[in-house]
Amino acid sequence: METAVKAKDYASAPINSKLSKEQKLDLLRGMLRIRRFEQEALKQYNSAKMGGFLHLYIGQESVAMGACSLMGDNDHVITAYRCHGHALAVGMAMNECMAELFGKATGCSKGKGGSMHFFAPDKNFWGGHGIVGGQTPLGLGLAYGLKYKGLKGAALCFLGDGAVNQGCFYESLNMASLFELPVVYIIENNKYSMGTSLERSSVVKDCLAQRGEAFLVDWAQAGGEDIYEVRATVQTAIERAHNSSKPTILELDTYRYYGHSVADANHKGGYRPNDEIETYKKDHDPIQLFKRRLIGEGLLTEEEFEKLSEDAKTEAKASVQYAEDSPLPEDGAIFEDVYFEVDRQTEAGRTGKHFFHD
Repeated sequence: METAVKAKDYASAPINSKLSKEQKLDLLRGMLRIRRFEQEALKQYNSAKMGGFLHLYIGQESVAMGACSLMGDNDHVITAYRCHGHALAVGMAMNECMAELFGKATGCSKGKGGSMHFFAPDKNFWGGHGIVGGQTPLGLGLAYGLKYKGLKGAALCFLGDGAVNQGCFYESLNMASLFELPVVYIIENNKYSMGTSLERSSVVKDCLAQRGEAFLVDWAQAGGEDIYEVRATVQTAIERAHNSSKPTILELDTYRYYGHSVADANHKGGYRPNDEIETYKKDHDPIQLFKRRLIGEGLLTEEEFEKLSEDAKTEAKASVQYAEDSPLPEDGAIFEDVYFEVDRQTEAGRTGKHFFHD
């Protein structure tokens, strides 16, 4: 098991101590942009402006923002269906993300993917996947590609606590360890697999990440609400991937304030008590915790925080207008972006001979 930095030392961890004032404010700004985008998306969903599913990331912003802030040129990200936070954290624009929720042609997936399928290859962001655990072998593939090409990078693969029980995850761990692949599996443990508590869904001794021992994979457990702690923990795993081409499992404790999806009306006062939700909002909100930290460091005032918050709200509202003004996809677009080779009319795409030769 990885030895974690002591709680009092997270701000002074090397990866955090060298942050400038503006970089720290950018981390806060990033978390606020995620929060305000999600709140605006919820409002529009409830107004029947979008269809399908909507899995909100509210409460977990420090995990995505903290981890993605560490990415270098050859680092990649892949995640599950609660993907809005990661998308914004890697630098995607609110406009393309909101337009995708509205099913518009200007969306990041041309209106064909919706909430669960945000993509930005130009930012090394590979989704957004709706199949529980389905992204874990794909994350392994990204890591395999990095090693095959001799690139010094890491594949950050996010998954929820429920996905840990999927068989493909264990197959991926075996291959990651066997081939020594630079993949970092980040378990965002928000305590509930859909509507089932961790205690009822998983056999847990100390933590979920500990299961990596069966595959000789290094692991660590840390809090996910302190962005300094997230960065210090994830950086260690990224360095292992870069320098030793070794996999890591990280488990970051976090919490979602809303249901599994917007359709999950039973989350409050149903399978989890109201006072539990309120306690997390009051005492564990990652944005408020970082705000207080920066005020304590003399880098932020209440007035400056409100300005950052209002700016994020304004940007989110503007993205709604952009989405409403954007066109729907043409009917013929359903035949496009189906298969890479065919779309680009390569030799394989023209002949149908993709893998085999005469």
